Amino acid sequence: MNAPFKAPTADAPLWDLSDLYVSREDAGLAADLAQAKAVVDDLNALQGRLKAARADATLLGERLDRAITLYEQASEHLGAIGAYAFLSASTQRDDAAAQGFEADLREKITAIATPTVWLTLEINALEEAEIEAALAARPAAARWRPWLRRVRATKPHELSAELETFIAERGPITAQWPRLFDEQMAALRAEAGDETLTLAEALNRLSDPAPERRRQAAEGLSEAFAERASTMSLVLNTIAADKAMEDRWRGFKRPADSRHLANEVDGEAVDAMAEAVAAAYPRLSHRYYALKAKAMGKTALDHWDRNAPIEMTPPRAYDWRQGREVVLDSFGALGGDFAERAGRFFDQPWIDAQARPGKQSGAYCHPVTASRHPYVFMNWMGERRDVLTLAHELGHAVHNTLAAGQGTLLADTPLTLAETASIFAEGLTFDRLLAEAPEAEQRGLLAGRIEDGLNTVVRQIAFHRFETRFHDERLTGEVSPDRINAIWLEEMGASLGPAVTLNPGYETWWSYVSHFFHSPFYVYAYAFGDLLVAALMEARRNDPAGFTPLYRELLAGGGTRTYVDALKPLGLNPRDPAFWSVGCNRLERLIDQFEALS
Repeated sequence: MNAPFKAPTADAPLWDLSDLYVSREDAGLAADLAQAKAVVDDLNALQGRLKAARADATLLGERLDRAITLYEQASEHLGAIGAYAFLSASTQRDDAAAQGFEADLREKITAIATPTVWLTLEINALEEAEIEAALAARPAAARWRPWLRRVRATKPHELSAELETFIAERGPITAQWPRLFDEQMAALRAEAGDETLTLAEALNRLSDPAPERRRQAAEGLSEAFAERASTMSLVLNTIAADKAMEDRWRGFKRPADSRHLANEVDGEAVDAMAEAVAAAYPRLSHRYYALKAKAMGKTALDHWDRNAPIEMTPPRAYDWRQGREVVLDSFGALGGDFAERAGRFFDQPWIDAQARPGKQSGAYCHPVTASRHPYVFMNWMGERRDVLTLAHELGHAVHNTLAAGQGTLLADTPLTLAETASIFAEGLTFDRLLAEAPEAEQRGLLAGRIEDGLNTVVRQIAFHRFETRFHDERLTGEVSPDRINAIWLEEMGASLGPAVTLNPGYETWWSYVSHFFHSPFYVYAYAFGDLLVAALMEARRNDPAGFTPLYRELLAGGGTRTYVDALKPLGLNPRDPAFWSVGCNRLERLIDQFEALS
């Protein structure tokens, strides 16, 4: 997480959310809630009228178009309100009023949106032939075909209107568990020597050049995680049990199946990818960490050495201006309008990068709606990894702006493509950093890039395997903290290999991984995206000029195409097992380069 030292961040920007609302007291919030309610009322007046028109293709097409248009309009209003609540709360996780405000708005949004559950149920009560005839008879409605494709995919797993309403209404209540996780992590303090560090600062310290500072931070984190392990175990067990109950009612056979459905990806394909990466552990992570241990004069690395800099000289620091310059130059090398789109986020107050107490750790790009720009969130510490994180999140931001023309419903991208632009942007930026680095810095940069690749592919697959095992065991009863710890150690040990020592205390480090609590089975998307981007990088290397317009088209398509169809114009076939080997092979070549420089 991001820097090997604590650099001043005063030059990093704060965002201004007044594009959305001026404050929690803004009258526009109540007005937009009322407007959303009015749109939903108009939509609900159509209930029963889709099925009533099934014998008249033209009339059904008109009503489908009208209903989905209203649904999108309601999503626009509610999306802006929900985004404001989350964005403002994420910088004030130590403020009870901000957290309560977010929870209250979530409940109000749910109360307005829940009565629309009839729409997808009624659409799925229609026959495929009836829908196709309606779209043919009403060409304007045909633009909704990609959204209808996703809705129709859920048909085998739908419940009754009463149960769907119940599940929707209890959403804000179940969301309190991830909220508890956020508040616990925001309040966490790690004692490191004579310093008291926040979670972001302590994770950041794990990349410090000084071994003793790394050790102190790691041991402080282990102590802080251990104090919360019982609570985090209860939270994780509750989230998993709640998910299992809903999965059972919906007829999903495996805990990850609902995520696969949302991603429009075949579960067997994800399993094959995970197995392929696990099989590559020895030639990737095991081999690299053994080389790194040797380079650092050690027989094995302590777990807090995993992201330590290879060189003992202080790494280069970047101020915000320099980070901006590197990222925009990298985007510019791709051609097209990529740099111009990214530049708007620097010119406008749309980035919050200044680390400060109460702000949650990590980084994200949060979309709002197609008619509004997204916001970028990170904790800037001024190191190389921060530059790459900035590029990553701005890749998301550019993707969002390119897809905005599809409208809010169709711009939404499944996770199978959601990480494409971000990881691609990160790769472009690293290539620039490496090309411009003095020879003395190249080994350290190469090590950092390999470690980023291992963190994105190997580590995320290890997370996925841990998560899969935990959810599988939770199906038969509550999983004790000790058992969670044991699964964690087994999976992390297998991924890191014998050259990394998992020191006492590491067993509870699962408890800070936010995706386990917020988005079960999200993590494989990072590996999926990284391996997919490796194939895209190869395509660009083979034909740089021809690549850019095709890549731009892929991103601008948003969620209108499945990832298989979206990649066809680039001549890529993710159903071919060889497709996934490109990424592993590319990472292996970087390790070869590192070994040659050592």
